[in-house]
Parts: sequence; C-alpha cells; structure tokens
Amino acid sequence: MSEQIKKPVGITETILRDAHQSLIATRMPTELMLPIVETMDKVGYHSVECWGGATFDASLRFLHEDPWDRLRKLRDGFKNTKLQMLLRGQNTLGYRHYADDVVAYFVQKSVANGIDIIRIFDCLNDLRNLKCSVDACNKEGAHAQIALSYTLGDAYTMDYWMNIAKEIEEMGAHSICIKDMAGLLVPYKAHELVSAMKSATKLPIQLHTHYTSGVASMTYLKAVEAGVDVIDTAISPFALGTSQPATEVMVETFKDTPYDTGLDQNLLSDIADYFRPYREECLANGLLDPKVMGVNIKTLLYQVPGGMLSNMVSQLKEQNAEDKYDDVLNEIPRVRKDFGEPPLVTPSSQIVGTQAVMNVLMGEPYKMATGQTKDLLSGKYGKTVKPFNAEVQKKVIGDDEIIECRPADLLPNELDKLEEEMKQWKQQDEDVLSYALFPQVAVDYFKYRQAQQEKVDMTQADTANGAYPV
Repeated sequence: MSEQIKKPVGITETILRDAHQSLIATRMPTELMLPIVETMDKVGYHSVECWGGATFDASLRFLHEDPWDRLRKLRDGFKNTKLQMLLRGQNTLGYRHYADDVVAYFVQKSVANGIDIIRIFDCLNDLRNLKCSVDACNKEGAHAQIALSYTLGDAYTMDYWMNIAKEIEEMGAHSICIKDMAGLLVPYKAHELVSAMKSATKLPIQLHTHYTSGVASMTYLKAVEAGVDVIDTAISPFALGTSQPATEVMVETFKDTPYDTGLDQNLLSDIADYFRPYREECLANGLLDPKVMGVNIKTLLYQVPGGMLSNMVSQLKEQNAEDKYDDVLNEIPRVRKDFGEPPLVTPSSQIVGTQAVMNVLMGEPYKMATGQTKDLLSGKYGKTVKPFNAEVQKKVIGDDEIIECRPADLLPNELDKLEEEMKQWKQQDEDVLSYALFPQVAVDYFKYRQAQQEKVDMTQADTANGAYPV
C-alpha cells in the first residue's frame, strides 16, 4: 500500500440536504434541524451539506420558509464546521440558464450568508456552464468544487475522465466530486476510476453516490482504498435506499485502518437518536415511502436512474400503454445516443425518457418532439460529449439556428430588470434572487411573509393598547 493513500478519509454529512431530499422530498423544516446542530458541530466532519439542490424551492413552496434565513441560522450554530451546498452551474438552483450577473450575485450572497464549499455541476458535464460559478467562488474566497455527473457509455472512457479532471484543475477549481446520482458506479470500477483521476490531477477527489442499486458502501470502500479524499454519507435513520450509505457504518468500516475517520461513534449515536423519531413520524404520515428504501437493481441493468424509471412508468400509465414498458427501455439507449450520450441526470434524464416514451407511442421516432428536446438539440443546454445524430437534429429542429457558443453568452444581464419587477416585495437583498429562481413561488412566499408580519404587528399593537394582559 503506497504512502499516498495512508490517510484519514473525510466525511461529508448529507442529513440536512441530500438525505432528506432523496427520501422525503426535501421536506425537513429548519426548526427540526436547529436543536441537533450543536452536537453535529462537535463531530469533526469534513463538511455538512445543508443547502442548495431542491432545498431552496421546497423551503419557499412547501414549508413557507425563507431559505436564506435557514442558512443564516445554520451558520450561527455551526461554529467549527464547513457548510456546503449544491449548485446547478448556470441554472443556479432554478430550471433555466441565468445571465452571468445573476449567477455571480447568487454565489456572492451564498458565501456572505455562510456557505464555505460550493459543489457545482452541469447535466452535460459542459465545463463552460460552470466557469462563471467557479470564477465567482474564487472571487468570494469560497471553495469551488466541480462535480462530474458520472455515467456509462462509449464516450466515457478513462481518458475522458482523466482529461476532464485536468481541465477542472486548469479552471481554478479547488476539488473534484464524482457525482454518481444514479448509483451506477460499482466497486472495482470505482477503484479504477479514482486511481486514474488521481494520476491526472493533484486536486482532492470526493465521491458522492446513492444506495439505489445496493452497492454504494462497497463502492466507497474500494474508492477509499484507491485514494479518494472524502465520501458523502447520511446519518443512519435517513441513510440507504435512494439516500447515501450510513455515516456510522462507514466510520466503523475504516476504524483502526490507515483511513480511520477519527469520528466519535458516541456523538454519531446521539445524532441518530435525535433523527430516529422524525423518521418514524415520516413513515407514519406517508412522507417516507418504504419503497424508496429497497434496492432497485434495474438501475444497474438498464443504467437508468430510479426516478427516471418511475417517471416513465407513470407516463405509460396515463396513456394506458404499460405493455410498452420493455419497448421504451430498449428505446432509451437509442435516444440517448441520438442526443450525444448525455449523463442521465436532471434535466437530461427527463428529456431522454419522455422522448423515448413519445417515440414508442407514436410508432415513429421523433414524429413529435418536446420543447425540451428541441432546446437540447439546438444547443441551448450546452455541448454534449458526442455530436448529436445529424438526421435526428434536422428532423426535430429543421433549419433553426444551432447554438455553438456557451449558451449564457447569449443572455443579457438581468439583475436590474428583476430588481425592478419585484421591488414592492423586497425586504432584504437576497429576495431578488429568490424571485429570479422561482418568480411565482417567491411572490406567494413574500405575500405569506407579509401577512405573518402584519399579524405580529397587530398583536403587538393590541397588547400595547391594553387589549391583552402583558
């Protein structure tokens, strides 16, 4: 065993973000997080992932909470631990590309409110879509981590991963994350991949996977043996299934080895005890569906993420065409190939899956195409690792202009316009960013916030006037 890999492995705890996003649709409220923060802060995690991803949308839309307020409260509690978030590159946390001024301002405010590490990814692994975020991170003095969406296919050779790792280093990022969102990375392939990337770059490498296909803990073991620096885990009540391997299990696995994390199982046990009643509550009220806790081996058989499979099944049910399931599964690889072999992660997974369903139902490939398919084939999402099928591209978009540049180069600055649109609701600088990402949802939240404040003001006024005993 070389000296290079005789080192403790770092642990990023996902309970406050990806664990509950994966298992209970990001519904954990801030008030449930805060009482355990002091204990979590004593553990010595590499970082705690607590923001970004779907937390922003879910906070505003379903929990009637200000996500910025959550971040500030968590920052106040975590005195010794780095806080981490997930950012979708040029999409920030929304579902379209934003102008550079919005992306840079979002990064600035995320760091100002308490984020230390920003993990940035793009659904096509098009590094051009990450440059603005990385530059903004560096300007703000934060840690910029580029996440590569892991996938399988002819184009994704070891040379591909090694070359892109070198490019990431040249971009000025501080570390690389292998983001295995579908649980496709199997143990010995992980060892090979990490070894290859370690030979190509000096940057630290972190591994993120999901337990969906049942191999994740073994994948972590082999990756750590190959020299991976940090792994993402979830405290046991919200681990496994579509979440991450359990923190306590991985800590115990590496105990008394050269990779010993040094984390205290007694503290981890206290954290698990804290979240266990909430898990039971979520099972009882249906928020946690036992189905997501099982192993979905079809993920490995079809190389399709679990969420994409369930989405496809529901589309076929709506059309009374469940008997076409196998036909669609066979169509997915063909569509993906026509589309330049993108990784299957939001939103590319939905685009490929929906188009495969349409091709089968119409009886003719690309007789009809979704708006998102047209956007993808016209270059609005960026550049894929392989060229599009030229015949398919022509059939779908005809003579429409094809975008060759970085898509955001075509977007004029929009921050001033957004500020003007929402000025009546603005109570803090960050409100314009909430509005930029989710205009209608944010306005609904701003109205709710105002109503709550008026209620408090009325109560205080009545108390002052002697209407209530003080």
